[in-house]
Amino acid sequence: MPVAINIDGEIGGPEESFVSVLDRGFLYGDSVYEVVRTYDRSIFAFEEHMDRLEQSASRLGIALPERDWLCLQVDATIRATDSTDCYCRMIVTRGPGPLTLDPTTARTPTTVIIAKPYEPFPDWTYEEGVKVLVPSIRRTSRASLDPAIKSGNYLNSVLALGEAKAGGYFDALMLDDKGFVTEATTSNVFIARRGTLFTPALEYGLLAGVTRGLLFEVCREAGIACEQKEISLNELLSADEVMLTSTLREVQPVVRVNGNPIADGRPGPVSARLRALFREHVTRLIAKAPVR
Repeated sequence: MPVAINIDGEIGGPEESFVSVLDRGFLYGDSVYEVVRTYDRSIFAFEEHMDRLEQSASRLGIALPERDWLCLQVDATIRATDSTDCYCRMIVTRGPGPLTLDPTTARTPTTVIIAKPYEPFPDWTYEEGVKVLVPSIRRTSRASLDPAIKSGNYLNSVLALGEAKAGGYFDALMLDDKGFVTEATTSNVFIARRGTLFTPALEYGLLAGVTRGLLFEVCREAGIACEQKEISLNELLSADEVMLTSTLREVQPVVRVNGNPIADGRPGPVSARLRALFREHVTRLIAKAPVR
């Protein structure tokens, strides 16, 4: 089937898969999730994603199924698509309950796994680069809902992306309440300046991206200096290069921010080299990974 959906261990298609309207994931975004992808049937960085799922669930007090069971369900759902390169989203909600905010009223978590063929970003986004908007909406504060928790409550990013799309931009790049760069709506951000890569530190309120973490390893192996620091909007605009990173997009160059060109307004050599190095890293990792 082109799209396989697994609800609590039962696999079906979209037309036969349902979750209760009283589920807290639907009502309140009271859930955690992870997105993984496969390369030639091998799930990339699966353990890292599972670790982060467990960390997010622990922070919210949501009980996850046993890891072995969840891994088996992910495998089965991906296989049901008959696709070698898949997008797979794992979601665990606090479960259904009465109409109240009180989280203690939910008894049984709901597990949903969605797998479909992976749809790559268009080639032009790498060859020409993308333009992003710094929207009026700021990134949620760590003191409110820590962005390090990958929860289903994504309204902050939804509103930011909506503002960007309305202005003809590809994505939104959010600042924190002090005006420092955090991350895009579904990706981390790196800048290059005079041969060194910089990315915002986690304490500025952002998700610890799996690809972000692996890029530190890639840079270390390649002898590329890579540091975490606070990045102002002015530093971003005056960078030699800007790039977005995530599991699905890998390394994607940004050529304009708020209409202002980054350097000469074209993808630079650092992003191209970093994407090539990351792809080599992926090839080495999936060679060691189990085939799904």
